[in-house]
Amino acid sequence: MIRQNTIDVSGLELKESIVSIRRVAKTVKGGRNMRFSVTVAVGDEAGHVGVGLGKAREIPEAVRKAMEDAKKKIIRVPMIGTTIPHRTLGIFGAGHVLIIPAAPGTGVIAGSSVRTVLELAGVKDVRAKSIGSNNACNMAGATIEGLRGLKTVEQISRLRGKTKEEILG
Repeated sequence: MIRQNTIDVSGLELKESIVSIRRVAKTVKGGRNMRFSVTVAVGDEAGHVGVGLGKAREIPEAVRKAMEDAKKKIIRVPMIGTTIPHRTLGIFGAGHVLIIPAAPGTGVIAGSSVRTVLELAGVKDVRAKSIGSNNACNMAGATIEGLRGLKTVEQISRLRGKTKEEILG
C-alpha cells in the first residue's frame, strides 16, 4: 500500500495511549514462545490521529514498536467545530464502528478503544456504536477507517465540480 499525503509528525505534539496489551503464544517443538502484542493510539487532539501495532518479547519494546508504527500511519481528521462532518461506518476485520456527529455539549459517547482514538483525534462531540467484533485492536482500526472516510463539503464540491451551495441545497 502506497501512502500519499504523509503527514510530518515532527511539528506535532503527540500524546499516546495504550489501547490494548495482549500476551500471545506460539507453540513450537520446545514449548510455547510467549510474546506481547500492543496496540497504541497517538494523536495531537487537534485533528491528527494514528493507530499502530507492535509485537516483542518484552512490553516496553512492543510499546516502542507500536508507537513508531502509529506515527507512520497518522491521518488528518476533518472536523466542523467540535464534531465530524457526517456519519460514517468504519470496517476493519470483523469490527464495524458507526460514528455519528452530535450537538455541542454531547461529549464522546463511545466504547473504550473507540473513545481513546476519537479523543486523541480531538473530536469533542460524537456518538459511536460498535457493531460486530468487540476486539479492541479491530475496533481501533475500524475507527481509523471511519475517520479516514470523512470528507468536508469543500472536498465534495471540488470532486463534483459544483459550488458549496449546490451541494448543500
